[in-house]
Amino acid sequence: MTKQSGLGWTTLTLDDAGGTPRSIINDVSNMTMSFPRATQDVTGMDKLAFERLLLLADCSGQLNAPAFNPGATTGFHQVCKTIPSSSVVRTLAIAIASQSISNEVICTDYQLSRAADGSFPATVPYVLADGSVPSWS
Repeated sequence: MTKQSGLGWTTLTLDDAGGTPRSIINDVSNMTMSFPRATQDVTGMDKLAFERLLLLADCSGQLNAPAFNPGATTGFHQVCKTIPSSSVVRTLAIAIASQSISNEVICTDYQLSRAADGSFPATVPYVLADGSVPSWS
C-alpha cells in the first residue's frame, strides 16, 4: 500500500443513545485517536537504565465539530446531546482507505464553546469502554 493523506475517509459513525450507528462524518472536521499502552517500572537497584513491562492497551481521543448543527436529525448534535444524561457505551467506527477500526467507547463530555468571533464548535472526548484491545483491520 502506498502512503496516503487523511482525505480518504469513508466512514465515521458513533452510536446514538439507543445504540443505532449514526454517520457523523459530515459534522466532524477533525479528530484524534490515541492507542497508549501502560507500562510498569520494574527496575532493580542494580540497573542504570529503566526496565519496564508492557501492560494494558487503551484507546482515547476526541471528536471535533466546527459548527452547531441542531437541525440534522442524525448529526453530531443529535447523537451527542444525550452524553450528559446517559452513560451508554457507544460504538465508534472509522474507515479510511482500506483500513478500519471499531471500538466500544464511553463519551465523557459534550463540550460546546461559543467563541468571541461567534463560532460555536463542539468537542466530545472518549475513552475505551469494554476491555478489548483496539486493532485495525
